[in-house]
Amino acid sequence: MDLLETYRRSVAEFTDRVGQVDPAQWSAPTPCAEWNVRTLVNHVVGEDRWSVALLAGRTIAEVGDRYDGDQLGADPAEAARDAAAQAELAANRPGALDGTVHLSAGDTPAEEYLRQLIAEHLVHGWDLAVAIGADPGLDPGAVAECARWFSGQVDSYQRNGLVRPEVDVSTAAGEQDRLIAAFGRDPDWAP
Repeated sequence: MDLLETYRRSVAEFTDRVGQVDPAQWSAPTPCAEWNVRTLVNHVVGEDRWSVALLAGRTIAEVGDRYDGDQLGADPAEAARDAAAQAELAANRPGALDGTVHLSAGDTPAEEYLRQLIAEHLVHGWDLAVAIGADPGLDPGAVAECARWFSGQVDSYQRNGLVRPEVDVSTAAGEQDRLIAAFGRDPDWAP
């Protein structure tokens, strides 16, 4: 599958799930023990906002603290849709994926950064779905693409503390459950 199409699908799934959050669920727990639903969504919306600046070649120092704090305001679903739309425009800008993104971990090819964003949307989309009781099924093509990429990254992510240790799943587990487990989540998690 085309990288931009995979990205688009992962973003669309995440924002669709944000639209399913009932007002009473914003404080519900998520598989990320330190985050409730609102904090998790705020994190991803912040990442989407950052991606616009980073894909345009800006540095972390140039962006500063612009995306610290609450990014959701009074209408989290609208904030998520707006951030996602702006992020997609930035990723689809001619030449955007040919450049370098200046991350805190160092300069990174933009295509690699987009793969990281795909993982961010997929995994946190799953986190959000199970937290609010929505269908946790992820786009199979996006899962397959992300799993291929992450298999070469998992050791680095674990070594640098970016994910929790992998959760054991049965050999019969599907690709989505294996991906979620590789990111340190129990595919059977429930609030």
